[in-house]
Amino acid sequence: MFQGLDYATDLKVKYKQLASQLDALLTGEENMYANLSNASALLNQFFDRINWVGFYLKDENELVLGPFQGLPACIRIPFGKGVCGTAAESNKSIIVPDVNAFPGHIACDAASQSEVVIPISKDGVLLGVLDIDSPELNRFTAEDLIGLEHFVEVLIKHI
Repeated sequence: MFQGLDYATDLKVKYKQLASQLDALLTGEENMYANLSNASALLNQFFDRINWVGFYLKDENELVLGPFQGLPACIRIPFGKGVCGTAAESNKSIIVPDVNAFPGHIACDAASQSEVVIPISKDGVLLGVLDIDSPELNRFTAEDLIGLEHFVEVLIKHI
């Protein structure tokens, strides 16, 4: 049963607790959209200094907007375009300290200054990406990337 958030001060411990909370929250539910919706809400509660968190889901050769928290967003992103499309095409996580310096960045929200994107693959098949934006430059660290990749590993068990 989901117990709510009570995080430690150490970032590695926080991410471990976040993954445990996600697992508890999603256990027993098999609907992918319900689970992605709760995952985005959990991340929105977990993070400070962000302005958007959510999922883009693979549809043919593009990503389509999925469950999210934040302002309305771009609906379709072709593979290889912007940060999300680049992460999807390469199937590799990306931290962008300054989105304005990223070639081909797609500005869905002009307030976004930095971004982290984690591909979501199951059994070698890309399902989509987790995307988090911040209105601050250099918001995301290598430790965030590791923690979010673990979060996605837990998420994959429930979608």
